[in-house]
Amino acid sequence: EVEIVESGGASVQTGGSLRLSCAVSGFTFADYVVGWFRQTPGKGREGVSSISMTHGTTLYAEFVEGRFLVSGDNVKNMVYLEMNNLKPEDTAVYYCAAIDGSDYVRLHDGDYTSWGQGTQVTVSS
Repeated sequence: EVEIVESGGASVQTGGSLRLSCAVSGFTFADYVVGWFRQTPGKGREGVSSISMTHGTTLYAEFVEGRFLVSGDNVKNMVYLEMNNLKPEDTAVYYCAAIDGSDYVRLHDGDYTSWGQGTQVTVSS
């Protein structure tokens, strides 16, 4: 069973930076994709970034605008989301999710089968 645990959420001021971490384990296949999503009250989940842990291929939502960087460490079974120049509209609960047995990066939340519990990011102006 795939297990996912996020950490690193915090409160920061506009323009600040945060690094979210995602510990992943329990995959059946060597290929898997990890995605970052976020959700605010009253809104659906939106994709932020995705990474193929096999090939290192990455994908970002347009609103990231070069501010975020996703990376993975296959030795430590960790995925990171480095977020810079944070804006108040980045405030959300951030979730890490995974697709076992795939190397195709994507931002559609319905494709992801395993989810973490989420970590809160708050950006104040």
